[in-house]
Amino acid sequence: MLKNRFYYEDTYQKQFLTNVIKESQDTEGNPYVVLENTAFYPTGGGQPHDTGFLNGIHVVNVEEEDGEIRHFMKEKLNCEDEVNGEIDWDRRFDHMQQHAGQHILTAAFVELFGLPTVSFYLGREIVSIDIDVESITTEQLDAAELLANDIILENRPIETKWISEDELIDYSLRKNVAVTGEIRLVIIPNYDTNGCGGTHPSSTGQVRMIKILHTEKQKQKTRVHFVCGGRVFQQLKQKNQELAVASKLLSVPEDNVCIAIEKLLETNHSLEKLLKESREKVLAYEAKDLLNTQESGIIKAVYDNRSIQELQKLARVLVTDIEDVYVLLVAVNDDQLQFVAARGASNPISMKTVSAKVLPLIDGKGGGNDAFVQGGGKGLITAVELLSRMLESLNLGPEN
Repeated sequence: MLKNRFYYEDTYQKQFLTNVIKESQDTEGNPYVVLENTAFYPTGGGQPHDTGFLNGIHVVNVEEEDGEIRHFMKEKLNCEDEVNGEIDWDRRFDHMQQHAGQHILTAAFVELFGLPTVSFYLGREIVSIDIDVESITTEQLDAAELLANDIILENRPIETKWISEDELIDYSLRKNVAVTGEIRLVIIPNYDTNGCGGTHPSSTGQVRMIKILHTEKQKQKTRVHFVCGGRVFQQLKQKNQELAVASKLLSVPEDNVCIAIEKLLETNHSLEKLLKESREKVLAYEAKDLLNTQESGIIKAVYDNRSIQELQKLARVLVTDIEDVYVLLVAVNDDQLQFVAARGASNPISMKTVSAKVLPLIDGKGGGNDAFVQGGGKGLITAVELLSRMLESLNLGPEN
């Protein structure tokens, strides 16, 4: 029976003795054992599995498959009789805090606003629930968090009870149960009753605290990210360290970090604007210099570490100023080649001819129209060779 499993009989049991009834491996060769009874909780109901040791060998995963609980081992156990089990208590108690905290917070959203939870995820650092509503206000989040922490502070008992399907009618559940046969209820008196197979502490006070971190939209639902118990202190420590570093870097007290960042962003925005204006001026001067390199109506150049955006701006300036010019520009960026080909308004040759010629040579991709194309690909040939093929595609006579 489910209720006779050690992790249900006593969620605080850290060590146990039992017998091995099966030792095998899965289809991928991972060794596992099945025990007569176990305190190791298998993954289920949104709660991750326990880890620990059997006879000193690390238990890395616990899954319930085909009606048996499989304890996956780091190496073969090689034991046919009694074994000593020891669970990782820090991991187990953390999961108990997070899972109970989820019950409490979920019930708070139902109690205050009639908003049900549709899914639950217990991650390594953060827990989340998906609330069946498209958006939640800050005021609603604050109210739910406050009620949840009040329930914790009251240190109410967290009770468990096994019932049959016929007995369900006697209980007002937060949501319908998905199991049949043996049904396990987790009850916080006068607050929440819910069908659940997870592990929980014996009182709400052991959850210690709940802190909502942030929310995000998840399709037509709202995902609420939060932490409970020891994870609240971990988050506080991490954020306090980050704040201290930011305070030191900005040379301001921690209380003034936000103000300092706002000023820094304003300054950065102004500098970016000035830099953009300066680049535009430099490109204009560079375009004038390139005009002096024109030979037979063609301007060509090869660059190292030049963005495709700058090549495009240069080419546009040149073809705008001169109607009967062709502009061919190539840049080498790491192991990639990029190019731009443009024509003045009075020139007839389509620049698509250029890209069609050279893109296969560099296994590249590109786009554009008859007057202006750009593209890029692998450095399968040199930049000078690429420029030479671009010139050939224009078919204007001997190469300049």
